[in-house]
Amino acid sequence: MSHYIATFYSHFGAIRFGRELRAQGLKGTIMPVPRNLSSSCGTCVEFVSESADFHDQHGEIEQIVRVTDMGYECVYRAEDS
Repeated sequence: MSHYIATFYSHFGAIRFGRELRAQGLKGTIMPVPRNLSSSCGTCVEFVSESADFHDQHGEIEQIVRVTDMGYECVYRAEDS
């Protein structure tokens, strides 16, 4: 299991993602974005999962990073439109 942080374009996106995690039996914690990560809305979801392979069906995820001993490793970043 790895520790991840997902950032979002809107606060609503973070809330919805937290609900979707719970529906999958995973625990997500909504919190302010750490200073080392940028975010459009300032709200992120911290979670633990086997993988960060989540389909962004709503187009709300800005990025997902894996938390490591050395810092953050980006595992998903939305493509610029």
